[in-house]
Amino acid sequence: MIPFYSDPLPALSTPQMIEVDRAMIEDYQISLAQMMENAGRNLAHLARERFLDGDPRGQKVAVLAGPGGNGGGALACARRLHNYGASVSIFTTRPAEAFAPVPGQQLTILQRMGVSVALAPAVNETKADLVIDGVIGYSLRGAPRGAAADLIRWANRQRAPILALDIPSGLDANVGAVYDPAIRATATMTLALPKVGLLVETAAPHVGELYLADISVPPVLFASPALQLEVGPVFARSDIVRIR
Repeated sequence: MIPFYSDPLPALSTPQMIEVDRAMIEDYQISLAQMMENAGRNLAHLARERFLDGDPRGQKVAVLAGPGGNGGGALACARRLHNYGASVSIFTTRPAEAFAPVPGQQLTILQRMGVSVALAPAVNETKADLVIDGVIGYSLRGAPRGAAADLIRWANRQRAPILALDIPSGLDANVGAVYDPAIRATATMTLALPKVGLLVETAAPHVGELYLADISVPPVLFASPALQLEVGPVFARSDIVRIR
């Protein structure tokens, strides 16, 4: 059972989230790969508990992944769901050689495991019990286009629930602007702290249930001069908490 967290929490703007990522890597030597693994593990756990009846075996999961960090977290989730016995299919917005190095490593692992990986157009032949959205993260700049837009539109046409990682693709993390197209998530699992855009009222139909997951950010990092945020032991009871 995932607990509710009802205490007040600060929300991060996009520049603040960029600073968190920088400080994690440069100041605390917590690598992007470590953060990605933490995100993927928690996303897989949430998918299993909330959407796959506690047992993913035989259930069909479509994982939609872009070439950046958001896609890498979704791919780390895909690996775990495959290991749990789910029938996982991965659809990417770009070919493997266009992925950033760390997400590309996640993709290579899955390919070596024999997990189905295809480019976005192949998604039209797919049926799913759950869709994982890892197309675009907080780096969104304007309305999604091309393969990213195609995957978002496909996901929104499905009857299956959609679980978005960090922020629904097509939603601006900084101000909550909803672009066309934008994922209409059943639930969103955001990371470290809520993003400002997730809490805007007009974004609520796209965010769905809102969960917060631990990626091991030290509270002292939030208290740094660059951020000046007071954050307590949010994850004392669970690595994932529901905040809305």
